[in-house]
Amino acid sequence: MSVLIAVTALPCGLLIGLLLGALGGGGSVLAVPALVYLLGQSPHAATAGALVVVAVGAVSGLVCHARAGRVRWVAGAAFGALGTAGSFTGSRWSASVNPGVLMAAFSGLMLVVAVGMVMRGNRGDRDGRRAAAEETGAVAPAAGAAGPVRPAEPERSRRPERSERSERPEGPERPQERATWAVSLWDAVRTSSGRRTAARASRGSGAGSHRTRPLRTVVTASAVGLLTGFFGVGGGFVVVPALTLVLGLEMPVAVGTSLLVILINSGAALATRAGTGSLDWPLLATLAACAAAGSSLGNRLAGRLRPQTLTTSFAALVTVLALAMAATTLPSL
Repeated sequence: MSVLIAVTALPCGLLIGLLLGALGGGGSVLAVPALVYLLGQSPHAATAGALVVVAVGAVSGLVCHARAGRVRWVAGAAFGALGTAGSFTGSRWSASVNPGVLMAAFSGLMLVVAVGMVMRGNRGDRDGRRAAAEETGAVAPAAGAAGPVRPAEPERSRRPERSERSERPEGPERPQERATWAVSLWDAVRTSSGRRTAARASRGSGAGSHRTRPLRTVVTASAVGLLTGFFGVGGGFVVVPALTLVLGLEMPVAVGTSLLVILINSGAALATRAGTGSLDWPLLATLAACAAAGSSLGNRLAGRLRPQTLTTSFAALVTVLALAMAATTLPSL
């Protein structure tokens, strides 16, 4: 590895890690363009080498999420294991595709990532404004939220009732009183049942109520592995929604668990490609180390800048790179 390439790898790795730490994903999609256009790697070698950067980034992020308890090890390991067949197939398929076709397809993938990041950023911004408005009382709470608490009944209005009950003579209950108490008991039971039904309905509308369907889980995991093996990307923009919709994980848990899935898929794809060509390990080690360092800086940057600003900037950068790649590769096809 020459000194010029090593110097070029430093800012590339820092930028990739910076985006990974600040946005929680998506930065690894820049590894392939950086390896091809800045570091002189072939498309096939770049998609294989990017898996090393993806794996290192997944490990560093997985440690942080595991400490916070946001990783479901069994579910993530099972989902990742089901995707290894897709990773193997995608790696073999990518090795046989024309380099120009591979880069053209990758530019299309980058456009999809940019659109997905913008949509996710807009949705998060709307949710943040909604939550802030609910806290200030500007809007009514969303459906399923706890309603306003009724003020406690004044003590004076309850005292006469207690005194009247205490003055009642002890003895057999009259039929009218038993009927009144029976109606009150029925109302209490019906109200409690209605609350349990509403709670089940509110849980049913959330992500955690989805019943796992084996066939859909296998198909989704295989598709995620195929994407990782073919393009050499982590695929967090696909894994997180898949874990939310298919396995019913909540969003923070899905983000942490997705790193375990990405690590398994990228490891399987890298093992498949290990004997298909030579990898520049010093270059990849430098790039991965810089990405790990940039990830810690990105975590600090995320708390100082608006997420919408980071997401929009990243989407604009990815869009420009995707259009430049398409303009370079499509005419040659």
